[in-house]
Amino acid sequence: MPTDFALIGHQESWRAAADVLALLRGPDHPPIPDEEVPEILPWIPPRAVCRIEVRSVLGSTVHGLYIDSFIPPDRLGPAFLRENLGRVREAAAYASREGAKIVSLGGFSSILIEGNIDRLFEHAGAIFTTGNTLTVAFIVQGVEEMCALQGRDLRSATLLIVGATGDVGSGVARCLAQRVKRVLLHARNPERLNRLEAELRLVGVTADVAPDLAHLPARADLVICAASLASPSLLLDGIATGAIVCDAGYPKNLSSGSRGARVFSGGLGQVTAGMTFEPDIRSILYNHPAPHVLHGCLLEGIALALEGRFEAFSQGRGGITPQRVQEIEAIAARHGIHLAPVTLRRTATVN
Repeated sequence: MPTDFALIGHQESWRAAADVLALLRGPDHPPIPDEEVPEILPWIPPRAVCRIEVRSVLGSTVHGLYIDSFIPPDRLGPAFLRENLGRVREAAAYASREGAKIVSLGGFSSILIEGNIDRLFEHAGAIFTTGNTLTVAFIVQGVEEMCALQGRDLRSATLLIVGATGDVGSGVARCLAQRVKRVLLHARNPERLNRLEAELRLVGVTADVAPDLAHLPARADLVICAASLASPSLLLDGIATGAIVCDAGYPKNLSSGSRGARVFSGGLGQVTAGMTFEPDIRSILYNHPAPHVLHGCLLEGIALALEGRFEAFSQGRGGITPQRVQEIEAIAARHGIHLAPVTLRRTATVN
């Protein structure tokens, strides 16, 4: 069976990591005790966990692999950068050896390699994409959908983008900044913030920028969290009660709690013609009430494989434009890959 695509990912919780290990060991072996999983996981090299078949509404199918990099959930911070880059490169080499024509980098894998995807090109025969352009498309579509469901007018919104200078955050800014009343941009790097603000000013958008959320001058009623955080630790203060919040980070950005915010997970898509996992790890990869849902970063490689376009569509260099977003949207939609049903997470405390 050909390997048309590969998906490289990792688990964002120890529970999910333990479930993957149990699946690899098989039903004839007892599960590893939870307290031993953190000791064992760092010693496991990247490897394929399952095979995937994805169907297009046009009748074609593609086949691929899900490769887990086995990055430990508590080692996503800067101190482990070199180790994690090595794991992503090992996973990329594995995908290439398996004959994958296009490889999507999921979760922290794309953040780690952002702007340096050419480091993976040494693995001849495989093309790599961060998948960030389709992620941006589904974030924007999700915001539009949630505003409609909540009876909000996007044009009157004060939009806050957290993690605004990353590949996803800046792409979202280019797509939405001209469609809202006011724009607030937050990121940790002041120089990059100022560059993005200057770029938006060229298209007629005046944005307020700050590396400290507390210094932004207005309360946001629409928030998109796309920061590259190592854990769900973001606390949002100064947002409007009942604000719509799109948590688009992986791991999720927001800490839990209650201000009446309408929080939903952004960047998710659904394969309407269906997909099959062998063995079936869908319940580990995503927690969504609808079937056949994956992150947009993974679905981009699948959509390109269905289209027969084996190219590095997203390279993680801050170059996501509305035109590129529309292009990948059209490719995905042609094969029946659309925004996943938007559902509210439980009411969250975000202050």
